[in-house]
Amino acid sequence: MATEKARQAAEVYTKGTQAWLPVDTDACWISVTCVSNTITDDGNVRLVFEDDNEEKEHIFESKLAEIEKADGSNLPPLRNPPKMEYTDDLTNLSYLNEPAVLNTIRTRYMQHLIYTYSGIVLIAVNPFDRVSLYEPDIVQQYAGRRRGELEPHLFAIAEDAYRCMIREQMNQTIVVSGESGAGKTVSAKYIMRYFATADDQESVGKKKKEGGGMTEVEEQILATNPIMEAFGNAKTTRNDNSSRFGKYIEIQFDKDANIIGAKIRTYLLERSRLIFQPKTERNYHIFYQLCAGAPTSERKEFHLGDYTSFHYLNQSGTGTIPGVDDAYEFEVTQRALSTVGLSLQLQWQIFRLLSALLHIGNIQITGRGDAMLADTDEALIIATRLLGIKTADFRKWIVRKQIVTRSEKIVTNLNPTQAQVVKDSVAKYVYANLFDWLVGVINDSLSSPDPEKILTFIGVLDIYGFEHFKKNSFEQFCINYANEKLQQQFNQHVFKLEQEEYVREQINWTFIDFSDNQKCIDLIEGKLGILSLLDEESRLPAGSDQGFCQKLYDNFGKPDYKQFFKKPRFSNNAFTVAHYAHDVQYEAESFIDKNKDTVPDEHLALLQGSEFDFLKEVMDKAAANNPAPTPEKSKRMSMIARKPTLGSIFKLSLIQLMDTIGQTNVHYIRCIKPNEAKVAWEFEPSMVLSQLRACGVLETIRISCAGYPSRWTFEEFAERYYALVPSKYWNGDDLRGLAKVILDASIPDGTQYQIGITKIFFRAGQLALMEKLRSDKFNASATLLQKHMRRFIYRSRYVHMRDLALRLQCVARQKAAAANLRSLREQKAAVQIQTQWRRFAARKAYNQRQRFIVQLQSAIRAYHARHKLVFERETHAAIQIQRLVRGWFARKQYKAQRDFVIHLQSCIRRRVGRKQLMSLRAEARSVNHFKEVSYKLENTVVELTQTITSLKDEKKSMGDKTTQLEGEIRTWMEKYEKMEKQSKKFQERLQEPTVPQTQWDSLVGERDQLSKNYREALDTLKSRDKEIISINDSMESLRKQNEKLHKDLEAANERAADESEVTELKSQIAALKAQLTQAMRGGMRRGSSSNNLRSLSPAPDRLRSVSPSKPLDVNDFKDDVRQRSRSPARGRKARRNSLDAPSMNNPVDRLRLDKNPRPTSIDQYSNIFGAKGNRIIPGSVIEDPDEEIHSILREEDKLLAEITEGLIKELKMPLPSMQNPPSRKEIFFPAHMISMCVTEMWRRQYIQESERLLFTIMDTIQKRCLSCSGEEAITPCAFWLTNVHELLSMVCTAEHSLEQEVFNHGRSSGWADFEKLVATVKFEMQCLEDNIFHAWLKETKRRLSKIIVPAVIESQSLPGFITADTGRFFNKLLTGSSQPAYSMDDLLNYLNKVWRTMKCYFIEPSVATQVLTELLKMIGVNGFNDLLMRKNFSSWKRAMQIQYNITRIEEWCKGHDIPEGSLQLEHLMQTTKMLQMKKSSVEDIENIYDVCWILSPTQVQKLISNYHVADYENPIKPAILKAVAAHVVTGDTADVLLLDSVPIDDTANPFEIPVPRQTQLQTYIPSWIKVQHVRALTVLVQQQSQPSSA
Repeated sequence: MATEKARQAAEVYTKGTQAWLPVDTDACWISVTCVSNTITDDGNVRLVFEDDNEEKEHIFESKLAEIEKADGSNLPPLRNPPKMEYTDDLTNLSYLNEPAVLNTIRTRYMQHLIYTYSGIVLIAVNPFDRVSLYEPDIVQQYAGRRRGELEPHLFAIAEDAYRCMIREQMNQTIVVSGESGAGKTVSAKYIMRYFATADDQESVGKKKKEGGGMTEVEEQILATNPIMEAFGNAKTTRNDNSSRFGKYIEIQFDKDANIIGAKIRTYLLERSRLIFQPKTERNYHIFYQLCAGAPTSERKEFHLGDYTSFHYLNQSGTGTIPGVDDAYEFEVTQRALSTVGLSLQLQWQIFRLLSALLHIGNIQITGRGDAMLADTDEALIIATRLLGIKTADFRKWIVRKQIVTRSEKIVTNLNPTQAQVVKDSVAKYVYANLFDWLVGVINDSLSSPDPEKILTFIGVLDIYGFEHFKKNSFEQFCINYANEKLQQQFNQHVFKLEQEEYVREQINWTFIDFSDNQKCIDLIEGKLGILSLLDEESRLPAGSDQGFCQKLYDNFGKPDYKQFFKKPRFSNNAFTVAHYAHDVQYEAESFIDKNKDTVPDEHLALLQGSEFDFLKEVMDKAAANNPAPTPEKSKRMSMIARKPTLGSIFKLSLIQLMDTIGQTNVHYIRCIKPNEAKVAWEFEPSMVLSQLRACGVLETIRISCAGYPSRWTFEEFAERYYALVPSKYWNGDDLRGLAKVILDASIPDGTQYQIGITKIFFRAGQLALMEKLRSDKFNASATLLQKHMRRFIYRSRYVHMRDLALRLQCVARQKAAAANLRSLREQKAAVQIQTQWRRFAARKAYNQRQRFIVQLQSAIRAYHARHKLVFERETHAAIQIQRLVRGWFARKQYKAQRDFVIHLQSCIRRRVGRKQLMSLRAEARSVNHFKEVSYKLENTVVELTQTITSLKDEKKSMGDKTTQLEGEIRTWMEKYEKMEKQSKKFQERLQEPTVPQTQWDSLVGERDQLSKNYREALDTLKSRDKEIISINDSMESLRKQNEKLHKDLEAANERAADESEVTELKSQIAALKAQLTQAMRGGMRRGSSSNNLRSLSPAPDRLRSVSPSKPLDVNDFKDDVRQRSRSPARGRKARRNSLDAPSMNNPVDRLRLDKNPRPTSIDQYSNIFGAKGNRIIPGSVIEDPDEEIHSILREEDKLLAEITEGLIKELKMPLPSMQNPPSRKEIFFPAHMISMCVTEMWRRQYIQESERLLFTIMDTIQKRCLSCSGEEAITPCAFWLTNVHELLSMVCTAEHSLEQEVFNHGRSSGWADFEKLVATVKFEMQCLEDNIFHAWLKETKRRLSKIIVPAVIESQSLPGFITADTGRFFNKLLTGSSQPAYSMDDLLNYLNKVWRTMKCYFIEPSVATQVLTELLKMIGVNGFNDLLMRKNFSSWKRAMQIQYNITRIEEWCKGHDIPEGSLQLEHLMQTTKMLQMKKSSVEDIENIYDVCWILSPTQVQKLISNYHVADYENPIKPAILKAVAAHVVTGDTADVLLLDSVPIDDTANPFEIPVPRQTQLQTYIPSWIKVQHVRALTVLVQQQSQPSSA
């Protein structure tokens, strides 16, 4: 049976099967194809393969017994199908083996896909290039997504950890490991940035990040990266920014998943780098930054120069990093230090300490036997000055040491080497303590002030990977020890997950054995392990590295440790440890010194007693963190306290770290370095393979293969292998039963798989068998289809040929019959022609004879008729002549008689007329007539003289009254001055507590009454002055008219006028009488109504001149002004100007520049428009409409309540409808009503009231619009947006009308202040319009953002090309007809609703275009970004569906006159074109770049790498993918991956206020609105406007 199993394993290698063969080159494995498979009867197996690239033959030979013994592991690993080689998760591979894993990672890396999953592990291959994978838009794409929805990424691991923390309320850890240069630091940095910038919309209580902003804690967490990199990173041969320490960052969260703090733990800082760097490497970055970026003053103070002047920096010969500006990085470090809370003064204290360390390195120690150090050494003096210690003491203990015995202290000299070690140990000790102090300060700054708020944390472990160099020392030993511990934890975690899944699925399983490295760890950290022996040797006074090695040889040279400890063959000062990844030989040189890492007590005391307070603080904190142990009481009282060694400290911290990780849920990221030269996009298989072994990825695969490595859900299994059973079993309701039927028919051995609750588990190699059966089934089906298709084709061809022959016969017979028919037709035609010709010839002869006879008859008849005509003419002419002659003679006689009679009559009439004329002339020249005229004129003059006399008397009486009133005014002024003095006294007495309040109130009332009387007197006086002036003017005009009449009378007496002159004089006299009568009546009317004229407000300066010494209350002053402004007007109402008058020159632009504050209403507003009298309209119901308007406007609160409640809050807006669209008056009546009220207030000087009214209305409108959300905000926001703009337009029109009225009356005083008020109102309305627009667009976009992806990307509206997410045929039977949440109809209906609303509400076309363009841009950007990030939507079928959806949107744009809207969808359209184009050659790729010109190379590369290949399609060749990746140019800023997302809370372009509309006031109010005051005001305004319009 076993041999049969081995035979089955060998028979898998049929002809054409692809496999992998190991080679000794850097490629490690090569792809080959099986040519032949020979299995002999004696059990020999011979497989012949051909190289896929070089066509070279390879032979594999083995025996069935060996195959059985190795369980098939010695057979060449099978290669996965091309389609499977692009998978983003290695566990999905059909053949899970080492070359398959390596090939998949390499294939994805060549496509510039640097991330790949391997179960729970994320493999990150360093690109050594800048990639556009970490932009804020990509961060938001991964926020809230489950792992596996998008491409593998660091952000997916971070999001997974975040979700696990929220879901399970358990701490998480992300372990980032890898060798130096693999990208660990950058990966950890981006993970921290993700937690700080990702916006979680799902968590309740999570603070939303507006505009991509971060909290202060999040900014501080990110600021730790440049600090830690500056002080702990350095350039090495493998990495330009290598972390020389390990760190574990805890990001702390509260119960609402908000970041509230952080904590950093560091491990094993590489202290030796401070004093020595190998070639091409650098010291820590901070020293080079300090030398390059320090200002001149600090550079002079700290004696800093170029890095080449310091011994600690110039040893390696390398001081710069290509592409890195140390001066700029120094500024970044300073900003980061400030962000975490370190003041600038404290920062320069840190830099002073660093400068001192550099100068310590320059101290020159000389001498041969004994070390010598000059007192005048410049570096010594500078270093001690900066450290604040005594130069002599520091010099003394550099070259000497003190040995303390039981009875005395012995001081001895050191040799130069020992002195150099002491000097360097001081520098290392100070720097290590400074680093620890800096970490402590950062932790104090980042830690949450309230530890009780910390609920969970996510830890990010950035620790060194496994290291194996030519020379490995103590640091590499500690690093590899830490990696052994981490690998053990990783193996246990993977094993635990495997067993948990088996238990969860309830399958039968046995214990999985995996290589446990516990023995190697015991070798290192055991009770008698390497670290214990190292500490023991370090505590001996004569301890040495050689003695340490000898102890290792003695303790571990036993057979028990043979597998893990080895002694080198050619060295007695080294040892080899067999780690899980590789055997490493460590050189024991300096192990003892590095483990001790001690500083002489004399130097410790010297440093702790420093005058430099900062250094003392650092040393005190170091002493507090590492207290010296107290010696136990024993008989040997001389025993001193044992200081902890560096190895024991590291061991303790590592144990604590493992305990922390063990209590958290762990996520793993393995960083891989693809090549040693750090060349971009170069892949060295051998190097990557060694790292995969070192990081445990291959071990994970081996553990998986030991059990059931392949796991498929019932749905996935049925989808792929449903074709292996007849269609009668294809029942989508019972997937488990269908999977059981498939397995029973395909795998007879039931031990090769297990059926769980939700999954099927397969042994290694079983999926290969299933794939072979599936391939055979499809090949057989294809053969069957080909057979039937060929039969159909040949039968169709035969039927076609037979049909063609019959048609040819029909055509031949048809042509013969047609020829016979033609002959018969020709014979018949000849007979017909002859018949017709003969008939024609006979008829022609007959017609000729007939015509001749007719012509002869006509000629004879014509001759006789002519002779008769001549005779008749001669007879008629004679008769006519006789008649005319007789008539002429009769007329001549009659005319002569008539002329004689007329002449006689005229002579008689002339004679009579002359007699009458003479009598009239005599009568006109008579004296009596002139006397009569003169008498009449004298009477007129007498009447005018009497009128003038009466007017003079009236003027005199008015002058007396004026004098009397002036006396009264002077009396009142004297009284007022007295009262003012009394008020001052009362004010002084008021400050005393004895004055009663009633007395003060009476005085104030008296003062107010006097002020009121004074103002009334002034008003009366002014009105009287105006009346006098008007009377004088009328008298002057009458005097002029009188003089003119006298002149006319004299002229009439002097000359004799004819009758026409007399008539003209009479008419002139009548006109003068009419004018005089009118003038006198006007004077009487003015005199009678003078007391009712409205008084003008006094000037402000006059008010101030007579104000009492006690300042008036502001509220009292405002009330006084309001009372005067509300006084009823009796003057004539000024006629309103037309609303069609042109508006001011660009008032909107002028308003935007006007930043003046809101003006205050003053008394001069009453002088703007002049006094307005009352006009009584004849025949009207209301006797005084102007007074009624005043009464309505005085009730400000009622009017405001009606407008805010009836016209805004409770208003039922007309719904937008294209079938029955609302009229303009139905839309704009709120704006017109508000404008009417405000305009009437302005005309009647209710300035403050109008100001309060307008701002209250604007505030109510804004609250009304902002209270709406979602789709409900479309109608109210659009309605009030257009009404606010209508109101703004009417305000502009009213302002222009009032301006014309003011300047036509010549009363421009106070207009500038009023114009400021109107400008402020217009500015506030523009701001309100802008706020409504943004709120409306925000809610519209928020609603649209939920529709875009389901409608445009997921919905499939095009019939015949429906595809499932997986692209498989059977999916429709399994999942049913699951539809997306929204369809294209929903999207178009939504756009129609927005467009219809703007159209029906008469919103300007520019605003409508901006809104729709913004929405279409959001559709294009969101759809494109989503499609770009999806893995399973990049297929030609999906592209057709999306293209169809886009076409529908473009048709909608054309139908609604938005042609530019299609431009916003160009990225999506070209993406769909690209997915449908061929991709089989390099020429096709070039065509793609030519056609899809708008897509960047990175976007094209992303889409092609994500292209979902259907079962019937050939996968894209690796050469094509490599050619696509070659188009991506590093450093191209225009080459972006995702488009800039359209912000929901803001617009891409600022809102531009449209120009004011040309509109006229409409007084329409719906009958159902309860606004009595507004309705009454409308009626009154209409009545007043009718006479004006007439």
